[in-house]
Amino acid sequence: MDKRAERKMEHIHHALSTGQRRLSGFDEITFVHSSLPDLSVDCIELNTKIGGLFLSSPLFINAMTGGGGEETLKINEALANAAKETDIAIAVGSQMSAVKNKNEAKSYEIVRKVNEKGIIFANLGSEATVDQAKTAVDMIEANALQIHLNVVQELVMPEGDRDFTNVLKRLEAIVKGVEVPVIVKEVGFGMSREAVRQLSEIGVQAVDVGGYGGTNFSRIENNRRERMMTYFDNWGIPTAVSIAEASTNRESGISIVGSGGMQNALDIAKAVSLGASAAGLAGYLLKILIEDSYEHLVQEIQMIKNDLKLIMTALGCKSISELQQAPLIIFGQAHHWLTERGIDTKKFSQR
Repeated sequence: MDKRAERKMEHIHHALSTGQRRLSGFDEITFVHSSLPDLSVDCIELNTKIGGLFLSSPLFINAMTGGGGEETLKINEALANAAKETDIAIAVGSQMSAVKNKNEAKSYEIVRKVNEKGIIFANLGSEATVDQAKTAVDMIEANALQIHLNVVQELVMPEGDRDFTNVLKRLEAIVKGVEVPVIVKEVGFGMSREAVRQLSEIGVQAVDVGGYGGTNFSRIENNRRERMMTYFDNWGIPTAVSIAEASTNRESGISIVGSGGMQNALDIAKAVSLGASAAGLAGYLLKILIEDSYEHLVQEIQMIKNDLKLIMTALGCKSISELQQAPLIIFGQAHHWLTERGIDTKKFSQR
């Protein structure tokens, strides 16, 4: 196993050990109760759309792994089976290892082999070229391509990148050069409204805010360092806040994906009401698969989908588009952040 593959496995083990700490901001969001919903659970529709791509549910399995030998192949095989069985989309982890070492391609190709008709997202870092992006998409016959932004992770990573110049130019070239929608995602540090606006201006179809509060890649990389850079461990924009910031760019037509510390249907419902069209879960589902069983993973995904229907019924929201208009109250640190950023929280509470 080469060094890149070894690092992939280290990330998996550290992600499980560092865990998630409910710091994503969703506990500072509450819905305005509807006493007269005039709706049946049987009428709820979960289908949604991101970047021109139609999904059967806002819930999907977000990017986790691949490129770490047989162990990551087995993980991706199980996740792909779960996605197929529950009819949700799935993203693979960064494919750069397979782009550079074809022997690792099978750990990604297994996802399409298992889930022949499913919605699958390819994944590469922002250092990728257009040709590498095309290779990643073709490798798994992907329906969309995630390009991840992980500046803080790279800075903390002992062997990480230190040069982030011309990222927007590379992203614009990829958007123009591939034939599938491009989703630009953060990896646990959130996106500001300014970043989302810049991405929209170069033609990016969707952003995944990847907010603070989920898997913490600063903590993971610090576990691999001799001298820890702990000042990055609490760095970032909480997921709920980041979605609210990103939603100020909705007039541009860019789709918003929420991810970062989501653990249940209520988190997903809040993310959608804040402006997201889909929600990716990663670390939470990985922990169930690794520490419990595949059967429990499938049960959990089905339960989340069913719970989301119950929550939408309680709110009187038949569709995801209606849920995006459900009134909610923002309080605590989330309210303080948005107020300081000049974002009027009343637009969420008085609609």
